[in-house]
Amino acid sequence: MIEPGAVSDHRPPGSHDHDADDARAGWRRGRQAPEDTSVGEVFEYVKAYAKQETLGPLAGAGRWLAYGAAGAVALSTGIGFLLLGLLRFLQYEFRTHLDESWTWVSYLIVLLVTLVLLWVTISRIRRSTLRNEPR
Repeated sequence: MIEPGAVSDHRPPGSHDHDADDARAGWRRGRQAPEDTSVGEVFEYVKAYAKQETLGPLAGAGRWLAYGAAGAVALSTGIGFLLLGLLRFLQYEFRTHLDESWTWVSYLIVLLVTLVLLWVTISRIRRSTLRNEPR
């Protein structure tokens, strides 16, 4: 006994499957049947799909990395010049107050400022922002 709503594969004699005829007729009108597809065509389809799904995102990632690298170089160069300016300022201003045995103090101050800037930079990096996908 067939349950209500179930589809039966058994057809009474003389019945005709119009859906199958329509599908076969559609394939004959110019579309290629799946059985007739060659291995080379399947390989080309897979290759085209792989290019579409990998090269597009890689191009976006490359652009993201290029802008990030350019920004990092510009920012680090600017901060380096500021730190060098701070060092020269401290050396000039304290040249009369510090004798030759205390000239290292200006270097220590610049090192401490550098470490503070590094700590602030690293503390701003959040794991959640690294995993967000670009919009």
